[in-house]
Amino acid sequence: MSVPDAISVFAEGTFEEQIKELVNYLSHGRSDEEKAALIQSFETLLLPQEGHKPIDEDEERRKKVVTMVVDQTQGLGDGTEREIEGYFNLLFAHILSAFSSDAPETKDHLNTLLQTITSSPESSSIKYRILSNLFNAIPRSSSLRLKVNKTLVEIASENDELNHLHLSVSEVEKWLSEWQVTSEEKTAYLKTLVDVFAQAGDLGASYRFKLAYVRSLPSSEVESAALDVIATALRQQNVFDFDPIYRLEAVTSVKDSELYSLLHIFLNDGLSEYKAWIGSHKEILAKNDLDEAQLERKIRLLSLTTLAFQNVGRDLPYSAIAVVLQVEPSEVERWVIDVIRVGLVVGKLSQTAQTLHVVRALLGPSNMSNGRLLKSGWLHGKRDWRVFWR
Repeated sequence: MSVPDAISVFAEGTFEEQIKELVNYLSHGRSDEEKAALIQSFETLLLPQEGHKPIDEDEERRKKVVTMVVDQTQGLGDGTEREIEGYFNLLFAHILSAFSSDAPETKDHLNTLLQTITSSPESSSIKYRILSNLFNAIPRSSSLRLKVNKTLVEIASENDELNHLHLSVSEVEKWLSEWQVTSEEKTAYLKTLVDVFAQAGDLGASYRFKLAYVRSLPSSEVESAALDVIATALRQQNVFDFDPIYRLEAVTSVKDSELYSLLHIFLNDGLSEYKAWIGSHKEILAKNDLDEAQLERKIRLLSLTTLAFQNVGRDLPYSAIAVVLQVEPSEVERWVIDVIRVGLVVGKLSQTAQTLHVVRALLGPSNMSNGRLLKSGWLHGKRDWRVFWR
């Protein structure tokens, strides 16, 4: 088995020829003695033996050869990124061909390789390509996809690159409906996403996955999670759409709680009702790490949004806005600028006329059930490198 100077790991040909490609790649960076020993060990299995079937007809011998390649893969190898990617593509193809996707050997081999890939010192970008290729090669219903995806999330989290994965709730929930994994595994995976996005400071993504996490919980475990997701939504500065929480079946389990009553105010009422609630529930704020000033800002912005929605195409005098916000007319302009900045209202201020001309407004709290969706920039991260999922 000769070792060429340049290898192409995008191999075609027979099983034997493709294994030689893999072994040739493995031999790079080894001493001449080590190369010879490695090649000889594979030639012994690959070459025709008297009284035995040819390798292409001997399933057990092919499995043994593939297992040997896995065992010899101690890192990403001494090659270009293209060669590294090609090597693993070919190796994964042989694993999935030699063993069924639900075979214990497949799981063992992939676990070994995932550990090898994650622990290697190479750049995260090549790891993403290798693992996304593997994810796409695995049958859609296989539980192995969960393990590969969790590994990708782990690498991205460690490198502060979760935005590279472009994970969306709808896509993740679709995968979970396809994968043959237990309900407990699905819930645990969603909780992992909640936590890693929170640790990365992407509170918007963490919150959206928290909604999915709560939806996945059995009815016996939803109460504390429902209270937590309500508090999370109230706590986050840029969450103004509370309808997704209100629609959660789990939230009905806490409808007699103080937090639920506060959620109801943000959905259906205004500043006066909020102030009345605060007057007798201040201890609830401390218990749930809620900031009174931040909550008051949010209810004012939502109240202003409702007023603007009722006056689209008209000029709203500052005096009318001041009444709804319960502030002095001199303070109105900063509130209008704030509501425009967060994307709830589009309009034009006139300092001379002391008016806001309303061009567009998102639906107010009482109309959220009509399907208002916030589409402001905080919902989206920058896109630098994409993992392609299929």
